Amino acid sequence: MLKDEYKVYEDKMRKSIESVSADFAAVRAGRANAAVLDRIMVDYYGAPTPIQQIASISSPDARTLLISPWDKSSLRAIERAIQNSDLGIHPQNDGTSLRLAFPQLTEERRKELVKQIRKYAEGGKVAIRNIRRDAVDYFKKQEKKSEITEDDLKEAEKDLQKLTDDHCKQLDELLAKKEKELMAV
Repeated sequence: MLKDEYKVYEDKMRKSIESVSADFAAVRAGRANAAVLDRIMVDYYGAPTPIQQIASISSPDARTLLISPWDKSSLRAIERAIQNSDLGIHPQNDGTSLRLAFPQLTEERRKELVKQIRKYAEGGKVAIRNIRRDAVDYFKKQEKKSEITEDDLKEAEKDLQKLTDDHCKQLDELLAKKEKELMAV
């Protein structure tokens, strides 16, 4: 009976991990990765629009992204959006497309990025622990209403703690992998 109710909280925890994973993907590691553009919005005819919806993005080599807008009049708007972002890369405009050349990361910049991803991971862990707390509160209310027994509550708390530990471990593994990727020269 309780296993079905765990599913809701397990899904929420999984979504927290997916969110952190998306944050990690947006952190560039010296290689060209189109995911770094995911959060950049372009003012396209007065509406904030993701770059992926108004241009094709390709990677001609490991350190370059090529952005080719379908509507050439949006080229300046895309360029402005990238310059105003926190990417730290200035696009090269050739009149029909934009090139983003990703420079080799310095040791100092790598350490800053590692700090940034650690904050993302910690935020994910906090979210997972908050989900556990909400779940425990829910089961305590059920026990108060006599819908479940005290033993069921103890078992639920134990299972939820295991679920939380497993998801935090997954986050730690993701973090270690991303740290290794960032620190690789």
